[in-house]
Amino acid sequence: MPETLHIPAFQSFTLAILLFFVGQKLAAAWEPLRRYNIPEPVVGGFLCACVVGLAYGVLGLRIEFDLQVRDQLLLYFFAGIGLKSDLKTLKEGGKPLAILLVLASGFIVLQNVLGMGLAGLFGLDPRAGLMTGSIALTGGVATTLTWAPHFIDRLQIANAMELGMATNMVGLIAACSIGGPIAGWLMRRHAIRGSDARPLDVGVSNKQAAVTLDYYGVLRAWLWLNMALMIGGVLTPLFQEIGLQLPMFVGCLIGGIVLRNTAGRWMLGRKQHKLGQFHWQSMRQGLAMISDICLGLFLTMALMGLQLWVLQGSLGFVLTVLVLQVLMAIFFTAFVVFRAMGRDYEAVVICAGFGGITLGSTATAVANMTAVARSHGAAHRAFIVVPLVCGFFVDIINALVVQFMAR
Repeated sequence: MPETLHIPAFQSFTLAILLFFVGQKLAAAWEPLRRYNIPEPVVGGFLCACVVGLAYGVLGLRIEFDLQVRDQLLLYFFAGIGLKSDLKTLKEGGKPLAILLVLASGFIVLQNVLGMGLAGLFGLDPRAGLMTGSIALTGGVATTLTWAPHFIDRLQIANAMELGMATNMVGLIAACSIGGPIAGWLMRRHAIRGSDARPLDVGVSNKQAAVTLDYYGVLRAWLWLNMALMIGGVLTPLFQEIGLQLPMFVGCLIGGIVLRNTAGRWMLGRKQHKLGQFHWQSMRQGLAMISDICLGLFLTMALMGLQLWVLQGSLGFVLTVLVLQVLMAIFFTAFVVFRAMGRDYEAVVICAGFGGITLGSTATAVANMTAVARSHGAAHRAFIVVPLVCGFFVDIINALVVQFMAR
């Protein structure tokens, strides 16, 4: 048995901050990372995962990080998306949002058909292929952890957790790696120029007037984020009671949307009220800052926590599935999503994020899009459409599809 070194939560979080800065320096210094728009958190987090893997393989030392902070960062990130999501943005998304939702929903079915088909060829229960399909890839680690007990206890698929986590692990790495290169290839192939627009945004239009970041704005944002998390903590068990297996972050996202479009709308309409100091514009910049920090550190911790040796037990099946899943995602993104979304720069940025939708997570999608936008300019429509699709609608559709196919 290998010796285990456990890194407590506080030290793990501190290391993640350090790794983020390491990734930032490496991404700035190494030209291939800049050329392919690889996000800084990916560089630092994956470097740590490789070091941990070498320690296990060479020294027989198993390094385990306490990642409770990572899970909390994910909840804050999704709550932030919800708080930025005025329902009027659905109208702004309009036809592109509907098209991307249809494409992502269709791809969920393709992922599961491929996973189930290959599971049967490898002599496994075909339903085990769902863990190597949309559960682990479109759903991400939270969805994998949510569904694994159902597959183990009710479907008697004993290695469901290992299959899902190994698939999610490789999918996350792939999602972080293909977004930038796909965007660059599309821009060169179709002679597309970036917008060169500033400032950048994450999931919210820049049509609003700029607001200065201040102490009270950050504190107000933090208050509303915590309220969204509390609502999410109530909604998630309710979903489970009606048979809808949705991860906690979806409840937090919905909680943010509810707050934004009820209490937030009331306050925006009553700026002269004695509580007007809490109106939404005053905290918009603080919310953006907290969301960006949570996104970067979540992605860093997600990658630094990868245990590459988990792939050993089902390496052949998982690698075969993942190679085909990644190739299918690349082809579908470059030749279907790009054309359907308009064949312009906004479509390029959406394509950079689509790998995150189908292989990683919303955080990965936004990180890939942000990396492209930093190099080539803002793409406001893309940052409205993609977070709404992959952070909200797709998780609900994914749950429904998996429930139907897992019968």
